[in-house]
Order: sequence, then structure tokens, then C-alpha cells
Amino acid sequence: MKSFFAAALLGGAAYAAPTWPTNYGPPSGYGSGAPSATVKNGTVTGVHSSAYNQDFFLGVPYAQPPVGDLRFRNPQSINATYGTHAATAYAPICVGYGGDDIGYETSEDCLYLNVIRPAGYENESLPVGVWIHGGGLVMGGTADKRYNLSFIVENSVNIGKPIIGVSVAYRLSTWGFIASEEVRGSGQTNIGLRDQRLSLHWLQENIAAFGGDPSKVTIWGESAGAGSVGWQLTAYNGRDDGIFRAGIMESGNPVNYNSYRDTETWQPLYNSLVNVTNCTYAIDTLDCLRHLPFAILSNALNGTALSSFVPVLDGDFIQRFASIQLAEGDFVKVPIIDGANTDEGTAFGPRGINTTAEFIAYASSNQTGAFLGAQYATAIPAEYPSACQDLIPPPTELPCNYTYPASAGALYRRTAAYGGDVVMIANRRGACEAWAAHGVPAYSYRFNTIPAGLPPSVGVTHFQEVAFVFDNIHGYGYDAAHGTINPFTNKSASYIDLAKLMSSSWASFIHDLNPNNFTGRHAGSPDWPEYGMGAENIVFDANVTELVFAEPDTFRAEGIQWILDHALAYHR
Repeated sequence: MKSFFAAALLGGAAYAAPTWPTNYGPPSGYGSGAPSATVKNGTVTGVHSSAYNQDFFLGVPYAQPPVGDLRFRNPQSINATYGTHAATAYAPICVGYGGDDIGYETSEDCLYLNVIRPAGYENESLPVGVWIHGGGLVMGGTADKRYNLSFIVENSVNIGKPIIGVSVAYRLSTWGFIASEEVRGSGQTNIGLRDQRLSLHWLQENIAAFGGDPSKVTIWGESAGAGSVGWQLTAYNGRDDGIFRAGIMESGNPVNYNSYRDTETWQPLYNSLVNVTNCTYAIDTLDCLRHLPFAILSNALNGTALSSFVPVLDGDFIQRFASIQLAEGDFVKVPIIDGANTDEGTAFGPRGINTTAEFIAYASSNQTGAFLGAQYATAIPAEYPSACQDLIPPPTELPCNYTYPASAGALYRRTAAYGGDVVMIANRRGACEAWAAHGVPAYSYRFNTIPAGLPPSVGVTHFQEVAFVFDNIHGYGYDAAHGTINPFTNKSASYIDLAKLMSSSWASFIHDLNPNNFTGRHAGSPDWPEYGMGAENIVFDANVTELVFAEPDTFRAEGIQWILDHALAYHR
């Protein structure tokens, strides 16, 4: 009964591969001068864009290729020099299984990052924003044209707060999150998250060679990428390794959006993978999987439940439920931006729910509530009443008497409210409250603008803020042939203005931890309040003159508080 939008919207839809150099600008916009940077292992040469006056270093290795004996192992630092490395095109994206991968080259050899810097600042030390892409940890990559960093870097220069943009790849699906007793015993758990961690250590050692300041790194992501930021904030029980000074989470949080399963829960799936690949009788089944031909292993995973591994509590990288860590202050205490979209629930809520009994059954059996149990789930309908003001989409977007198709279910808008809260919105509120309680700056937002191509019945659903944050007003990566259009098509100038405001606010925060004080900020827009007394969100809305306004963070207070109070019952 999971929403049919969820698979498409968790990381977006499928798109054609980018062609060089149109991912960044006109083909005639590339100069002949090749920028270079001397890193610990050699010299990296990139390409200069005269159109944007930026230098691109694309496909820079930050780890040894995780192939052969390094498959299903923690990432290994590069331990040799490589002379000169041409970083002029994106590397293949990590192997995944979903719509975001269609049209892109994939490979096991995928642990690369990209650096986009404004030209002319080579001898300065600029703040750095590190993008971690979403896609449910099962798909996606840095080559996705929707994640074009040139526009936010360009905006940072225009507002007088120049930054460097970096995007990092990490292993996905079973390749990055295989779990079992054998895996835990070998110490190779949550390796996709460890990939991210190693990339951040690599940046500490090498970003200065590109003109970046290693003491001013902000990690930033959306959906599973935002969840990844949360995992880095709480990794090793909140140990601060000094590898970032701030975090930005768009529709994702330090507290997992799913329930954690332990390795015992994943063991049957691991055993099935071992059996289907004829590794059953190997003394070391994990080693057997490591040395299978790529095609055999990938074919076993593609389109099957065998590709559904996700992060686990391992007592190491993920030591405890993050809800306990936040309550006890065991997280890296750096400023954050944390937000969600108004109608997250139309992507994650169920369809086909017609009765309260079905609502209870869904609440106790979906992926976030599998451990909740009926003894708790029976209370949820009372916390999510059918009052119109609590529905998703809300009555400001969709009339209370709107009738969905019967297939949606009689309780669709009501259960969508719970579905969005339990996956994204409750933990956004909980994280901001935890930051405020420990005296750490937090900026909370609600994105409330429906882009082109989505009807009011879907509303401001998951992923829709991405085009605005990246100031992607040309709609790169949005393709009508794949069911999407440029989010700004036939929209008013206020949509363009909102994209500029949001992108510049993100750049401003990356630059100096303040999303407000920059040149050219939209006239009349109130400052984004720090979360604390009054617990206010900023609302980004292209349909109001100021583009933003502050609101008390009190909507669906009872239901959201119930979810937060029962975090341990949700196993997170």
C-alpha cells in the first residue's frame, strides 16, 4: 500500500545521461587553459568554463577502487601516487537499481568526487559545500544533471560570499549496505556511509589544493543524502572528528526515516544471495561473493529483494538509536539547516486505506512501523483525526471536498499526513528541538511551492525543493519523455525569484553559517529565524510577495509529538 509516488520521488525520476559539456553551459563556453591542483597523490587537471568563469575537476578519485578483494570492504585510502590525473568528465556512478540510474554509466569503480570552484580565487581559502545525493541509498549519482553545482557557486560569487561546491559518490544498495552476521563479524558494515566519511577525510587533506578551506566544510544532502548527513552527525556515537563545521538536511534527519533491522533480520536475505550465487558451501561466503564476476552478482541483485539492504545498527559506525543520542546530546554540535516539504506524505503515505482498522494495520506494518506493534498503533488514528486543517495536501492547496479516485482510499489524505510525518517531518521537528535544547543554531524550513508538472492532488511532495535550491531554472535533468518537465515552465517570475533566494540562502549559510545577510537578498523578505524560543519555521512560498514568512512550528502538534515520544517503539 506504499504510495506509487514514493519510488519515483525518493530520489527523482529517470533521466537521460548528461553530455559533456552541456551539463554546465554552452559548448563554446570552455576555455583552453587547464586548471590544476596538486593533491597528496599527484596532480589533478580539470577544465575551465569561460561561460561561468569556473573551474571543474570532475571524477577525482578519493579511495582505491572497491573491486576485486576490496568489494564489500570498508573503503581504503589511496596508497600510491598516480602522477597526473585528468579530471575532465564525470566518473561512472555507483551501481544501483532504480530510475535515477537509467541512461547513466554505472560501475563498481565509482568512488570519485567532483570539485566546482569559482575561478580567480585559487590563492584564497573558500568555504566548501559537500553535496551527498539522495535516491533511497539504492540509486542516483553525482552525474545527475539536476545536481549541477555551477548555479549555486555562481550565486555565491554574486552575493559576495564565494564558495566551492563538491559532490561525492558512495556505494549503494547491496554493494554499499550488505548485512549479515558474516559481514558484522568482518567489521565491514555500513560501507556506503564509510565511503562518505572517507571522502570527508580526503577533503581535509586535499581541498586546500583547490582553494578550499578544510575548516569550513558544510555537508549537505536531500532525502537519503540528508539522512546521510544525519548519520555523519551521529556517527561513532556523535564523535566529532573535525571534518565538517555545519550540515544541511533537506527532507532527511539524524533520526532514521526507517526502522532499524539488526543483522539477524537481514541474515535470511544474505543467505538467499549466497544461495542464488552458488556460494552456499564456501567456508567464507562473504569472500566468495567478493570474487564473483560482476555480471553474475549484479544480475542476482537487479530487480530483486536482494538489492534492498540498508544501514544497520552495528555498534560501531551506528552505535545506538539516534533518538537516544539526540536526547543525551551525543551528536556533533554544529549549526544546521533542516527542513521538509509540506506534502511529503503524498510520496510516502499509503494508498487503498479505507477504514480505521486498515489504518492501524498500515501503521504497525509499514517499513517505519514494523516494530511498533498493534498495542501502539491503535492509538495513531486518534492522533491523526480527519479534521480538514490536518489533511495532506492541506485545504489551502486542495479543497476539503476534493474526491480522489477510489484506488487512493477513503482515508488517503489523513493517512498521507501520518505517512509524511512518520518518515520525514516529525524527525525534522525533533532534530531542531534537540539542537535548540543544546544551544546549537538550527534553521528550520517548510517548502510550500508546487512546481510545474504536479497537480494540487499531489501537492508539494518529496524532492520538489531541489530545483530551487540548485537554482536550476533551466530544468536540466527534467525530461518530459520521462514524465517530468522543467519545474519553472509557465510559472511566474516569483518562482525564479524564490530559486535565487533559496540558492543564495544555502550558499550564504555554507559561507559563514548565516543564511540571511547577503547582497541582493529579496526585498521585504523577513530574516530566517534561528530555531529556539517560539520554535519558528521559515516557509518558502512563491505565492507570497515576500517569498518567505515565519510560522510557529506547531502544525499537527499532537500527532508529531506522539511519533517523537515513541521513537524507541519505531526502533530508531
